[in-house]
Amino acid sequence: MSGLFRALHRTKVFRNLTEQEFAWVLYDVGNSAFIMLACSLIPIWFKSLAIGTGPGKISSDQATAYYSLAISIVTVVVALIGPVCGVLADRKDKKKIFFTTTAGLGITGCVLNGVATSWVLFLVIYIATRVCYNASLTIYDSMLNDVTTEERMDEVSSYGYAWGYLGSCIPFLVALIAYVLGPDMVGVLPDFVSKMIGFGVTALWWLVVTLPLLKEYRQKNYVEMRTVTVGQTFGKIFGTLKKIAVSDRKVFFFLIGFFLYIDGVGTIIDNCINIGTDLNLNTVGQVVFLLATQVVAFGGSLFFAKLSRKKDTVSLILICIAGYFVICLYALTLRTLVHFAILAFGVGCFQGSIQSLSRSYYSKIIPAENSGEYFGIYDIFAKGASFLGSVVIAVVKLAGGTINVAVACLAVFFALGFVFLKIADHQPMAGEK
Repeated sequence: MSGLFRALHRTKVFRNLTEQEFAWVLYDVGNSAFIMLACSLIPIWFKSLAIGTGPGKISSDQATAYYSLAISIVTVVVALIGPVCGVLADRKDKKKIFFTTTAGLGITGCVLNGVATSWVLFLVIYIATRVCYNASLTIYDSMLNDVTTEERMDEVSSYGYAWGYLGSCIPFLVALIAYVLGPDMVGVLPDFVSKMIGFGVTALWWLVVTLPLLKEYRQKNYVEMRTVTVGQTFGKIFGTLKKIAVSDRKVFFFLIGFFLYIDGVGTIIDNCINIGTDLNLNTVGQVVFLLATQVVAFGGSLFFAKLSRKKDTVSLILICIAGYFVICLYALTLRTLVHFAILAFGVGCFQGSIQSLSRSYYSKIIPAENSGEYFGIYDIFAKGASFLGSVVIAVVKLAGGTINVAVACLAVFFALGFVFLKIADHQPMAGEK
């Protein structure tokens, strides 16, 4: 690692992490910057390129539709290639190659997005960038078995999410300042320059904090495989899915429970702005509180990381699920910006923890040598998150219900997820009686 990262590693905050664990955590810090940009400014920049009355321009409704279609394409493509990348990366000394390639293409795409001059090109590059970003995360998550021990997985995974939430705020603030100085706000910077700064600083941050992992990572768990065809790869994936459904009941019931409760988590995250908008709350106030949620999520993740030293993983995940269940019911009382702030605070307390602990628990119950393939399957369930929940919200709203009732209905997902996780916890590991 460079002198700067070595000095950071020696600080009290990271001293208890090994060099590989620290390098692994840093990638969460890097990639989180891109996804924060994707959830905030990228849709705005896309619409600034797309909407208008001149040649090649489209309406606001069309822009929203095309952007939503792009996200759907990303979800489908990632669901298809995730397990394939995982199977191929599980071979000896291949995981680092796949990770370097996908992360490198994602960072390059982020830079190119900043110089795209047409909305069509912008959207095509963005789709490719999101696919590479998600593919790199599939490999990254599977690295957890290599960089740490089973006893430390909960803590290390939680550190990743915690510092990811906090670290992502640094390049985002630079991007936000560039946007404020752009033509839509102050008007000091041209739109092209504002956008280029936002994407450029995010890509640079993503690259710099990825370098330590590229240097430190060593693949310890792998399968001995000769070159395989695409057909054989898909055959292996389907064989693994059949094995999970038939004989690995622990993983099977966990994935069902995970899909249910992470669907609720994803739906709340995706609809946070819609909640405030439906209640006619101040937009600036909403953004401020949502940014503050990143800091709360940082603290919440570190708190659960410390708890993981004394408590078992399933108990902590169940606490997070119960917390989200209460949050959903609390939504019935939402009326003011203060209520919204309390809701955001509650979400922040459990948001990072429920994701990091789920990741580490899954790492413990799957074969370490097939972690890439299994995390590809895991990502199918994770990337589908918010699908059913969004349908529930749409049905409630179309039936004349309020956003309060719609969010409260999500409590069912957490209740069912709680039950299936309890069932999974009582199942033996594969191969045990």
